[in-house]
Amino acid sequence: MLQEESDLSLVIAQIVQKLKGSNLYAQLERQAWASLQRPEIKLESLKEDIKEFFKISGWEKKLQNAVYSELSVFPLPSHPAAPPEHLKEPLVYMRKAQGSWEKRILKSLNSMCTELSIPLARKRPVGEQKELLNKWNEMGTDEPDLSLFRPVYAPKDFLEVLINLRNPNYENGDSLSFRTHLGLIQVPLKVKDIPELKEFFVELGLTTGQLGIDDSTQVPPELFENEHVRIGQKVLAEQDSAAAQQYIRQGSPTALRAELWALILNISSQPEDILYYEQLKTNVIQHDLLVDSLIYKDVKLTASNDDYYFVFEDYLYQVLLCFSRDTSVLGHFAYNSASPPKSYIRGKLGLEEYAVFYPPNGVIPFHGFSMYVAPLCFLYHEPSKLYQIFREMYVRFFFRLHSISSHPSGIVSLCLLFETLLQTYLPQLFYHLREIGAQPLRISFKWMVRAFSGYLATDQLLLLWDRILGYNSLEILAVLAAAVFAFRAVNLMEVTSLAAAEAVLADLSTLKVMPLLQIFLFATVT
Repeated sequence: MLQEESDLSLVIAQIVQKLKGSNLYAQLERQAWASLQRPEIKLESLKEDIKEFFKISGWEKKLQNAVYSELSVFPLPSHPAAPPEHLKEPLVYMRKAQGSWEKRILKSLNSMCTELSIPLARKRPVGEQKELLNKWNEMGTDEPDLSLFRPVYAPKDFLEVLINLRNPNYENGDSLSFRTHLGLIQVPLKVKDIPELKEFFVELGLTTGQLGIDDSTQVPPELFENEHVRIGQKVLAEQDSAAAQQYIRQGSPTALRAELWALILNISSQPEDILYYEQLKTNVIQHDLLVDSLIYKDVKLTASNDDYYFVFEDYLYQVLLCFSRDTSVLGHFAYNSASPPKSYIRGKLGLEEYAVFYPPNGVIPFHGFSMYVAPLCFLYHEPSKLYQIFREMYVRFFFRLHSISSHPSGIVSLCLLFETLLQTYLPQLFYHLREIGAQPLRISFKWMVRAFSGYLATDQLLLLWDRILGYNSLEILAVLAAAVFAFRAVNLMEVTSLAAAEAVLADLSTLKVMPLLQIFLFATVT
């Protein structure tokens, strides 16, 4: 009990410290001073009267949302004496693996830099700055020669690293059950089984109304959808992040989704947010980075060739170029197992005082990175709002999909959860695919790394992302990946090669997410 209280007081102290540096804190302070002029504020009951004023004026709700937002990314509880690297990742072998993976990425970036004789960063000449500013809203029309640039890495390279992960303290002896050797991921992490997943995703149950099922044409819409929309409007009127997160577990009505996501992520477009975005834009116009070419190349290779997303090409350049300059993103490395790469000012190699983070946000884009932004373009058409939503989605969720950690929503745990679900509930299928050299994870990994973006139809993808936000967890990606294999199991049992298995699972654009998840979790005999 005492331990719980001390943990809680530690969490409170850390959140208070974090909020003290925020714009909200300054606004609350100003409001508190202003309220002293009001007749209902009495000196003898000052504290209670100001609390009441905050409650009536809506500032208390804004403070609650800010605290709730901090709690949603707060690291898992650890010992008070734990060193900072422990907060990033408690397991030493995971930290080492992430460290050596980062060195590989940096080496790849530096060798490209050397081969092409291109600096990591340079100031643009005035003429070039003017040209970029003039075509800022139509960068997609630009056709720079990117043939010499290559993505720093692709998901399949990252998968090879995860396959070779081993816990040096773990004895891989004969005493272990045979099942543990079947999958590609060979690290012992605790993942949920179906009964635990049923409990965790209880609102997805067959007896609960769901957008993605109960709004179909066969069901009269007034039975569920109209009532769900009415409740959604009430949640938005209340401006309560926690209520919005609970509500969205049953899916979000299309008309309310943009506002609900912004409420859950605690994004409200203040004038200073728009100004901040403009500053990032100025930075892009003034300086050219090597990663800009990687972003261009990635958008051209992925979103520009996608039937759903090619129209948003300009938005993607704007958001991703600004993202690469945003130093506020560095804050998430406090709870991310990764560390931002460092570079040195020319001629000062090895001197720490001349070290700078490169790129400024600490994130090197990989093949498919732009697909994290593309679906959000359907919801937000104002660049600074779109930017804020993406940045918050990244520092809450997406970074976990390309860093090595033991976190339950980390990519290693998702891979293990996917393989465990298939081995346990579809053993014949798993064994058959393994025997023909078509390990299921080799097919599903790319879906999970991209959070299914670019694989599902957009309406289905947004219903899936509703649930990611609602449960503050990425585990649903592994469940859906297993559900897709279960759905195509009959066809997959017929295949005799990896290529044939990939062909069976090549097109997911016709799949309906919610029925698949419900059948796999709640209608499968366990």
